[in-house]
Amino acid sequence: MASLKEKIGYALGDAAAGGITWKIMSIAFPLFFTNVFGLTVADTATLMLIARMFDVVTDPLMGSLADRTQTKWGTYRPWLIFGAVPLGLIFALLLYTPDFGPVGKRIYAYTFYLLMMAVYTAVNVPYGSLLGVMTDDDNEKNQFSSFRMVGAYAMGFITLLSFPYLQKMVGGSDAHQYAVLGAGFGILATLGTLACGLLTKERLKPVRAEKFSFKPFADLFKNKPWIYLTLIGICTNFFNGFRYAVAGYLLEYCLHGDVTVSGLIINYTVFMTFGEVTCMIFGGISPKFTQWVGSKSKAFVIAALICVVFSVLFFFIPMDPSYIWMMVAVVVLTSVGVGLYSPLLWSMYADVADYATEKNGTSSTGLIFSSGTMAQKFGTAISGSLVALLLGVAGFISGTDPATGSTIITITDEESVRNMIWALFSLFPAAIALIMIFLIYKYPIKK
Repeated sequence: MASLKEKIGYALGDAAAGGITWKIMSIAFPLFFTNVFGLTVADTATLMLIARMFDVVTDPLMGSLADRTQTKWGTYRPWLIFGAVPLGLIFALLLYTPDFGPVGKRIYAYTFYLLMMAVYTAVNVPYGSLLGVMTDDDNEKNQFSSFRMVGAYAMGFITLLSFPYLQKMVGGSDAHQYAVLGAGFGILATLGTLACGLLTKERLKPVRAEKFSFKPFADLFKNKPWIYLTLIGICTNFFNGFRYAVAGYLLEYCLHGDVTVSGLIINYTVFMTFGEVTCMIFGGISPKFTQWVGSKSKAFVIAALICVVFSVLFFFIPMDPSYIWMMVAVVVLTSVGVGLYSPLLWSMYADVADYATEKNGTSSTGLIFSSGTMAQKFGTAISGSLVALLLGVAGFISGTDPATGSTIITITDEESVRNMIWALFSLFPAAIALIMIFLIYKYPIKK
């Protein structure tokens, strides 16, 4: 029986990765790269696409490597313990804007973004795989998964809510603010990851293959539950990815900047914070909700339907700052669905890992959970890349002045850009949620 301390320790791992590093990368990076760092829209989109192709190779390799790790600290925990410092350091460097010209900035951004993806993989794939070896009890897996989601959303809430106030406290240019906050949040990410590695326990021993083989990779594509769950995972991250990547542009160009209500600064991070706290609450409720509904699949369908309905509803809200609380309310209601399905996804990966072990005779837990991390990064970054590309098509142009090194923003068609932003936040995610419902209907494990 796992202790409360261990469950909190496991939650700290995703508080660091999901609530700090990934949350800031998802919501701030598209806007940061175009409006602060000074990359063009095309460079931003290309950077994210290249990183995804990189992850297609590194994530499954990392999963296979983690499965074969044998140390006195266990199989998966040492990757968290020794990967904590590189994770925080590279994250901090990625939010630093060097005084380079367009080519130098491009090289810097590509180098550190790819390094960040690599170290995130080296930490987060083993972190996800821990769920498969901490317990063999299905209800306890759901509890661990729920703690994980609550940790991620609670820290995401703190990160996003505090961001504009911390920027104001730091002062100076936008580039200076991001650099200082990158260093501070990088330290927190390091501490959370290290604590997770030290506080958790590996109770189950993976059934290891005797030597490295490509057979586990081939077996994945014969594993029907894995195929469907990977597609579902990509869609869930497309859904969140569109909304988070475009939120900064929505506040800046649709609502004409930050909205201040009774002293509360509602910028793009605070705007999404209301959803974070909702996800945190309903992530905690998710195990009980699943028991009440009767199965993970049914609970997932209901959650996805909530996302469809309220995403479509957001599209019809007038594009005016006076409707900010209506927008917040719809974001909150949409996040009810996200909060309910998020813990289910990782619990379902544990089910798929158990299915694969039973079918193939050897453990591929790390490999299977790596596909979850790959789906997370693939969905989030491709959606961010598409946001940049579609904004460019609509008439949004960004870049760096070669002479001064300053960022230049040009909008050739303001109405087109605004309408594209609004649709990217509402109709695009709604369409993705409908696809999720179809895929979960076809998913063969009906626990």
